Amino acid sequence: MAHRVGIGRCAVLLLTVASAASALTGCSVLEAGLDRGCENTESRVKELESHDILDSRPEGTVVPQGFEDLESGCWADSGDASVYADRTYVFPGDKAEVTRYYRAAAERDGWELSQTSAKSSKVEQAADLCFTLDKRDSTTMLDVYFLTEEILDEEGRKPGPEFNSGSGYRVSITSPADGSTISCSD
Repeated sequence: MAHRVGIGRCAVLLLTVASAASALTGCSVLEAGLDRGCENTESRVKELESHDILDSRPEGTVVPQGFEDLESGCWADSGDASVYADRTYVFPGDKAEVTRYYRAAAERDGWELSQTSAKSSKVEQAADLCFTLDKRDSTTMLDVYFLTEEILDEEGRKPGPEFNSGSGYRVSITSPADGSTISCSD
């Protein structure tokens, strides 16, 4: 029993030191451990940013205020790090038009529609879409999805007036930072 108490005291001491270091430096030791998965990912992020599909959009689409820049980087969650590149747009017409446009544009660029997206979306209907790059690259995924107030709230973002004139959507390319295989949630 004394051994467990000693371990418990060591754990409490370690957490106390970590908390103090966090307070003094403004950086959490736990966060630093998670960020380690994002080290040396800059070239992979640049590779994702270079995909033309991010700048492709149906005629009439606008870039809403606060979303002018290509958003990209690396994030770590529960020890899994991913790199990403995103663009956010608002389309003033029918959502089905957005779906049709990206199905065609992505397939022209070599992206393959996931089986789930193919089954759940008919060409004439609006739907969120998920693609993988192709059979040679199973490490990169493209998502085109419609934004909701809940998604924007979770991100801490306020929809601008452009969102009132149409449907907000995002074109997002992601990849595991370690280059492991990725797939759409089929």
